[in-house]
Amino acid sequence: MTISTAPDRSLDDLKRALAQLARDGSPAIARLAQWSLEHPQEIAFHSVRGLAELSGANVNTAYRLAVGLGFSGYEECRRAFQDALRTGGGMYGPRAARLSAHPEGSLIEDLRLAAHGNLDEAFSGDNAARIAAAAARLVAARRVYCIGVRSCFSLAHYLAYTGGMAFGNFDRPLAEPGSIADTLAHAGPGDVAVLITFSLYSAEVVRAHQAALRRGVGVIAITDGYASPIAQGAEIVFCLSMAGPQPLPSHGAGFALVEGIVAEMIAASPEAPDRIAEFERRMIEMGNYVGTGRD
Repeated sequence: MTISTAPDRSLDDLKRALAQLARDGSPAIARLAQWSLEHPQEIAFHSVRGLAELSGANVNTAYRLAVGLGFSGYEECRRAFQDALRTGGGMYGPRAARLSAHPEGSLIEDLRLAAHGNLDEAFSGDNAARIAAAAARLVAARRVYCIGVRSCFSLAHYLAYTGGMAFGNFDRPLAEPGSIADTLAHAGPGDVAVLITFSLYSAEVVRAHQAALRRGVGVIAITDGYASPIAQGAEIVFCLSMAGPQPLPSHGAGFALVEGIVAEMIAASPEAPDRIAEFERRMIEMGNYVGTGRD
């Protein structure tokens, strides 16, 4: 079966193709096609590995499903589902609606299993090497800009705050479009921008990515796939699994990744522990911490 890969293919077109595979495909592909027909948004949200884990299929079957739909590979298939769901009214609402239909007593267990899988993938062998490389890059940078908006702002803020405790080259976290543009206008070679966005990709972060590349700023991308618009031209790309039944894709692996990067930075810097101790001392002196009265 050959299907056009035009970006304007509708969700109905893709569902019809899935239905045909559910009827005519091999047993393994037919089962995954039937599952995907009921959960098309999961193809848009997840990597091939994430989809396989979520659906109970294997990675090879998930890849062959994409090829069976007429795509050259899984990432092309994923982008088509993303485009179709954007045109059809978004992805978060259907995920939230499914929570009410979740089997009683299984939701927390599903959250736990998904979180474990996301963390295992975040700290896989390949990513462990990337974490060390990112830490070295940030320690050596003249300035570090952490950029994420909306739900990703918390990740950007956490990286900027924890990194800033130990290192003086972290800029304040950027969120407003004007502040992002104004700050990056002064950035240049020797600086690094850590950009964070997941599908649906934030336009502000995509524009920051374009501006950073124009200015010769190094880019570290934290995203959900190499097809992400912020992956192109990035020095280091982290592709996180975000599986789980929650309305928005899980950011648990993102926080763990950020913690790993900062921990590697501190471990490699003899001066970092003293800087953190001094930061904590000043915060206490300023009355910014409140004790329990039992200290």
